[in-house]
This record gives sequence, C-alpha cells and structure tokens, in this order.
Amino acid sequence: MTELPVRVVRRRDEAEGVFSLELTAADGGPLPAWSPGAHIDVHAGSAGVRQYSLCGDPGDDRTWRIAVLHEPGGRGGSDYLHRTALPGTELRVSLPRNNFELTPRSSYVFVAGGIGITPILPMIAAAAAAGARWRLFYGARSRAHMAFADDLAARHPEVTLVPQDVDGLLPLPRILGEAAQAEIYCCGPEPMLAAIEAEAAARGSAIRTERFAARPAAADAVNLPFDVRVDSTGATYRVEGHRSIADVLEAAGVDIITSCREGTCGSCETTVLSGDIDHRDAILTDEERACGNTMMLCVSRARSEVLVLDL
Repeated sequence: MTELPVRVVRRRDEAEGVFSLELTAADGGPLPAWSPGAHIDVHAGSAGVRQYSLCGDPGDDRTWRIAVLHEPGGRGGSDYLHRTALPGTELRVSLPRNNFELTPRSSYVFVAGGIGITPILPMIAAAAAAGARWRLFYGARSRAHMAFADDLAARHPEVTLVPQDVDGLLPLPRILGEAAQAEIYCCGPEPMLAAIEAEAAARGSAIRTERFAARPAAADAVNLPFDVRVDSTGATYRVEGHRSIADVLEAAGVDIITSCREGTCGSCETTVLSGDIDHRDAILTDEERACGNTMMLCVSRARSEVLVLDL
C-alpha cells in the first residue's frame, strides 16, 4: 500500500459519537485527487488499518475530511483515533480508492444510515453541481446521532431526515417505489443494506451499496480446500479451509497488495483467468460477480478445484 503522511489540522464533534478530522499533507503540498465515493485507509495503531470515506470537497486539494464513528466496544480502530487523532497529530493513510463511483445520471436517490452519510455528502454536491435531480433519505437512531444533519437540512429541501426515535425506520418500500428511473446509492449499517437489497431484488430495481464491514457469511458457507495457480510462474498453491488465498500467497512470497483483510477496501482485487469463484466480498456488484473476472483474495474462495490468477 502506497502511504501518505498527513496531519490533523482540525477535529470537531459532528454528532453523538461521531467526530470529523480535517487532514492536510504533512509536507504542506497538495493532496492527491479523488472523486465522490472514494475512501482512504488509515493506520490505527495495533488495531490495524481502517477505511474512512472522504466527505469533504473533491475540488479542495489542500484538505481532506473524514468522519469517524467512535465505537468503544468495537475492534479498536475508532477508539485509537478517538484517543490519539488530535490537532497536530500525524497519521499514515493510503491514496484514495473508489469502489463506489458516482455514475453520471439525470436523477438520483441517496439513502444513508448513520455514519453511512459520509460517502453520500460529496455525491449530493456533485449531483447538485451537475444539475441532476436528487433526493436524500437519511436515517439514524435519533437526530442527535445524525452527523452533518443541521447543515444538510438548512441548505437542501431535497433532504428528508428520518430519526428512528420519532419517525421509525427508513420507509424503504416507499423510497424505492418512488425512485422511478433514478440511480439509487445506499450506504449504512448491515441491517439497512440487507433490507434495501432484499426490497430492490423483489422489485427488480438496481441499487449501488457500500459497506463499512464485511458481509455476514452465509449460514451454509463451507470452506473447502482448493488450489490457486499463479499464471506468470505456473506455481500452484494449496489453500486449506482455515486459510485465505492472500495468506497462502503471502507466505509463499508472492507479491500481492492487501489492506483491510475483510473484503471491504478493494486493494487485493485480482483478475481471475479461469475457475469458479465463491465471492464473499462487500464490493463487487451482482453483475461483476456473475462475470467472474476478478475476486478479492482476502475473503473470497473457489467453488472449482483450481483458480488461475493473473499474477
């Protein structure tokens, strides 16, 4: 992973349990370009690497903004940043990657749950700047848990806030039913994403989603052993049920790139030349999975006896 040292120049509480960080390049120079939907990997001490969506202005090459949901009972990444990411602190981050690109369309419907608002913010700004029609439905446990809600509500009549303690859950059937031909983008907690995907499947609607955590494993998922062959060398490696392809290849000295290790960042996406893939990532669309051209080496496996990788 190509790393970039950045410095925290501002920290602000945005909602209950959510704080934002404004980052600049540690050397004072311009930051790499990015587009709406992009995220960066942030090193979080012994907790490893965590992904955070860029939620500022893509036209600003001097400042990046991310927002962090502090989860004291989580895996440790947000707690580390909550304790240490203070103004003046230097962080190590990756270059931006985008698995949630905004496709040019004449109309959009955006659905956000909780911290899932972060990749949506630059999307609605881009949609508005392009003159597209758009709506945002933003839900959370309460208004106090909605980061950036006051600014959104004040500036955009297209925004509908749905605090659960007042209005209940997001009305997903109504949202999809009224979407017509609009492009639908959704980001939020797993129960919301699973619900909107099920609703969309029942209606035959196409939606784009982004997850901050790996998809739950299927109840009947079985990790059978299989072989992977590296096309450039012809070397074949056995992947046992308790190991990932990434683990096996790294142990063999094969040069691969990994980051999140749970199928959410896309850094280990690799072209598959032959074989049947058991996709377990949270990135590829159903169409991309059906094509079977690429896979995430950190979580996905094989249904066939052999996978041939373009490595």
